[in-house]
Amino acid sequence: MKKLLDIISLVPSFSGLPERQLRELRDIAVDRHFNKGEIIFLDGDKGDGFFVVVEGLVKIFKVSSEGKEQIFHIYGPGEPFGQVAVYAGLSYPASAQAILKSHVLFFPRAAFVDLITRIPSLAMNMLAVLSRRLREFTVQVENLSLKEVPGRLAAYLLFLSDEEGKKDMVTLNISKGQLASLLGTIPETLSRIFARMKELNLIEMDGRNIKLLDLAGLEGLSESGHMDAGKERNPV
Repeated sequence: MKKLLDIISLVPSFSGLPERQLRELRDIAVDRHFNKGEIIFLDGDKGDGFFVVVEGLVKIFKVSSEGKEQIFHIYGPGEPFGQVAVYAGLSYPASAQAILKSHVLFFPRAAFVDLITRIPSLAMNMLAVLSRRLREFTVQVENLSLKEVPGRLAAYLLFLSDEEGKKDMVTLNISKGQLASLLGTIPETLSRIFARMKELNLIEMDGRNIKLLDLAGLEGLSESGHMDAGKERNPV
């Protein structure tokens, strides 16, 4: 049981809590395992709790009436999802699916709300995470609505660079098809943009590892949304 306690202690929503309160969280947590491609919940399902990824990757997405999928988020180990249901007591506003074999912890809404009433710092931690997610979602909406696809891709690569802390090297942990859905485009368009970025000496690719050769050029492309920004900085 110590391992589960260690996992919970590393979740940002629960950071800073004393061990006694972490044990209370452990006591209400339910282990769940999902195979690759398995649905965790569907858009409109009753929101009876939230989840935390222990291992694997989970995508949050919606499907249009025409059958087109739009990915909103992809979460990895330590990241919570489905928290809106805890506060609102409503249905899940999107679907969740394991894109790798995944181990998650499920926290039932009723038991968790009871903990929040007794542990105010837990509520503040949850609100901090939700605030960060709202900022991320606002940036995503801006990217999808105001920028062309090259700008969206450049912004995503810079985001990964910052998140992974590697500065000039990032690793894609999702397929190009999933990345295309996340950026609101199709795989063929994404492949062409990657190829053009390589021609402009903005990046080098080795499988899923991408070396960022010109951070300034990528920043310019991210801001303008046009491949011309990178072209001007890196004439071929």
